Amino acid sequence: MDFNLPEELQMLKQTVRRFVDQELIPNEMQSCEGNELKPEFRERWEKKAQDMGLWLLDVPEEYGGAGLGVLAKLVVWEEFARTVALPSRGEGITGPEIRPILYALNDEQKQRFFYPILRGEKRLCFAQTEPDAGSDPGSMKTRAVRRGDTYIVNGVKRFITAADRSDFAQLMVLTDPAKGSHGGISCLIVDMKSPGVSITAKYKTIMGDEPCEIVFEDCKVPVANLVGKEGEGFKLAQKWLGLGRLKHGARGLGVAERCIELGTRYAKQRVTFGKPLSERQAIQWKLADSFVELHAARLMVYHAAWKYDQGEDVRNEAYMAKLYADEMSFRVVDRVLQIHGGIGLTLDLPLAKWFVDQRSRLITEGAVEVMRMVIARHVLKQYN
Repeated sequence: MDFNLPEELQMLKQTVRRFVDQELIPNEMQSCEGNELKPEFRERWEKKAQDMGLWLLDVPEEYGGAGLGVLAKLVVWEEFARTVALPSRGEGITGPEIRPILYALNDEQKQRFFYPILRGEKRLCFAQTEPDAGSDPGSMKTRAVRRGDTYIVNGVKRFITAADRSDFAQLMVLTDPAKGSHGGISCLIVDMKSPGVSITAKYKTIMGDEPCEIVFEDCKVPVANLVGKEGEGFKLAQKWLGLGRLKHGARGLGVAERCIELGTRYAKQRVTFGKPLSERQAIQWKLADSFVELHAARLMVYHAAWKYDQGEDVRNEAYMAKLYADEMSFRVVDRVLQIHGGIGLTLDLPLAKWFVDQRSRLITEGAVEVMRMVIARHVLKQYN
């Protein structure tokens, strides 16, 4: 058992950390407009990402990407999370976001959808959540009924990120109500300009983004746009969501570590009643608890990523990593904000943004209650 990162990943981590410390952090409070990276920063930092070999970070080498394993990607995501210079959701600076489900496209579909997205010519959104089906996709009501070589789609999707800026939707639909999530959900690629597709609402969130509501009314989608086989949609989506949960974990690590850095530095500088805060037990224990929890989370996240790279099933590890790292990072942000007192409430520091972002992650991509529910299911099965 070797708990050290391989030497090449240690070098990768150090390279990305230097970039974050020297380029991103000094500009973090002015690089974004709302939840979008300003063009001048995007151009500069995307060029830097290419120079570092991080372009198309999530894409295999056969498609021109970096071809990194999951552990390597988590190391990069962790370092990027140490700053609020980049949008917390959506595209970063390593190229178009490519979800693993797109690799299930056949050759003809890849020509129409995958490669234009890979080249940055088109954008894709992921449409699964519904008004009555968030963490429980099996209760979705958006229905696709096949008629000849066409699916007729009716339903509503809600909280869909970047739907208003996307050319296509990766749409999860019910094709067999009797089977539900056990073989009754399929995935279709839908042109957002198709008749019967309309964006009916945008929701202003505390995170600064504006996810959309999409309504489908007798929308005709060619059967040729079906991803994989009918009924495989939920299985395909879970693979991407599992990786997304590990990404949550990596983000929690980066946020927590930077918060501990900020809290420690401030505690040494700030003097109250004749003593630095760092000499007060109440402050020391906040930092100690945060450091212990960060260490535990890092072991959990890295272990899950290592198993993923070995080709093992990491569903439970991904649930645990997301649950623990998301809750841990929010606790750490809260403690460090408290250490800073009034200055922590200002927008001159990244703490207020992290306080909102990390709180939101206890809900998105699987609420922590749902994570506990599925973990408990596994525990009850394992221990008779």
